[in-house]
Amino acid sequence: MKLDPIPRVKKITKSEFLKNYVQPQKPVVIEKLIEDWPAYEKWDLEYIDKMAGDRTVPLYDDRPISSKYKFNEAHAEMKMHEYIKMLKNGPTNYRIFLYNLMKEVPDFQKDFSFPDIGLRFLKQLPMLFFGGENSRVFMHYDIDYANILHFHFHGKKQCILFPPSESKHLYKVPHALIAREDIDFNDPDLDKFPALKHANGFITELNHGEALYMPEGYWHHMTYLTAGFSMSLRATPRTLTNFSKAVYNLIFMRHFDNYMRKVRGQKWIDYKNEQAVKRTHKKNKISL
Repeated sequence: MKLDPIPRVKKITKSEFLKNYVQPQKPVVIEKLIEDWPAYEKWDLEYIDKMAGDRTVPLYDDRPISSKYKFNEAHAEMKMHEYIKMLKNGPTNYRIFLYNLMKEVPDFQKDFSFPDIGLRFLKQLPMLFFGGENSRVFMHYDIDYANILHFHFHGKKQCILFPPSESKHLYKVPHALIAREDIDFNDPDLDKFPALKHANGFITELNHGEALYMPEGYWHHMTYLTAGFSMSLRATPRTLTNFSKAVYNLIFMRHFDNYMRKVRGQKWIDYKNEQAVKRTHKKNKISL
């Protein structure tokens, strides 16, 4: 794989952001976008514990997707206080994924504002993501093809991105939004997955308070280098093509996949993983 550093800017105007990144659909890290947010100074694990320690939160680990769990179904739950305690005690695979903590604790809404940067944000969907040291989020793209501003807090997080044009090299699982889960994108086995040699992507490390712009349909793989958490603000797709893809994913693909898991069980998961390899190698004219 070839991974170039994601471009970085300290600050950016709306016109510069739209011209240089949104219109050409290129990622960028904006280091000082939210210095005026109360969250910039306040948000760390201790503050979350103080404000939301009594809330019960859904947890996900790194077990492979199987027929046992539905799409985005949690693997466990516990009080936020106990989870933060776990994060502080050392590495853990448990993550919080797509959790609307703003709805659970409305006071968090006072700590941030939607940036005036030219995106049409879906204001009901600010989501938080938590992870322990070395926990990972498998390579995937988002079901709604949103343009995303991803803000990181407390520690460091590695982000690997690929544009949609690289899908043909990434062993995309059919009827899903993910690449093969047995690929370690931090150290891929290029003998087993040779098409990855042709994949061109981007990489960066996010620090506290930095914002990553991920264009619509971009693949992303996240590794928490330290315990920490992030917030995503989402904006609608800019093109009719990607909006149509989002509608298809939400209305048909997700429900079809859940139905097939119910009917065929693990055989469906195994079939899709086999097809991910066969289709990728065919597209790349690879014979093993």
